[in-house]
Amino acid sequence: MTFSIVGFDPKTGELGVAVASKFLAVGSLVPWAKAGVGAVATQSWANVDYGYKGLELLAKGKSAQEVLNQLVAEDEHKEVRQVGMVDAMGNAATYTGEMCYPWAGGITGPNFSCQGNILVSEETVKAMANTFQHAEGTLAERLLKALLAGEKAGGDSRGKQSASLLVVKKGGGYGGNHDRYIDLRVDDHAEPVSELLRIYGLHQLYFNRTRPEDLLPVEGELKTRLMEYLLKLGYVKSVEVNDHELYEAVKSFHLIENFDERVQEPGWIDRKVVEFMEQLVTTKG
Repeated sequence: MTFSIVGFDPKTGELGVAVASKFLAVGSLVPWAKAGVGAVATQSWANVDYGYKGLELLAKGKSAQEVLNQLVAEDEHKEVRQVGMVDAMGNAATYTGEMCYPWAGGITGPNFSCQGNILVSEETVKAMANTFQHAEGTLAERLLKALLAGEKAGGDSRGKQSASLLVVKKGGGYGGNHDRYIDLRVDDHAEPVSELLRIYGLHQLYFNRTRPEDLLPVEGELKTRLMEYLLKLGYVKSVEVNDHELYEAVKSFHLIENFDERVQEPGWIDRKVVEFMEQLVTTKG
């Protein structure tokens, strides 16, 4: 009932899964991943054992194919299962049971596995595989591009409902003390893949740290604009504020709008925060 792609980026060590389906909250069942270990998509009549047991076996040093072979052999209902798996060396494996509803099947290559069932045709997995192999960008961006390509090639023959993106990397989570770098879900939506792309854009805005090229000094014309923006947004009572009051207002804006990762030392600001502030002011008129 689903199409998915499991991927690995050998440059960053990131592992992830992107998935879409005519199924409520597909992100709650299909994607599994652990930094430095591997990633798994378990679907069709999903068996979560392939997720948590699969990661346990991968953590012991078994390859993706070895783990998948073992799990399938132990599964009494393997005929209705579909699984994609990638280990932390980029080895990939996929399995489609003989009783999965057509079209059903998968494709593997270096660092990825694509699979789907109840699809319009095999063009969905072909499009995902081709896109992932040739797309540029981060692992998350390549997974999303592949998922979108799969949807455009036909996708789930029953329609659309939910989509999800999970990417892990060591220390990549909020606060830096866990590996859940990106964990986004669209549980019920008329255009779930498009909505997932929109939410991903927000994630990058809110949770990415400032790039050196986006760091701006608060001085001159920018300083004047910031005071005007903050006045219109209610963070200051007048544009006649001293530097300390200005920087405190800027900091308050960051925290209230959830730009925790982009807070700068007094006298500096992230270009993307300024752009967001401009949009808010324009929206308020």
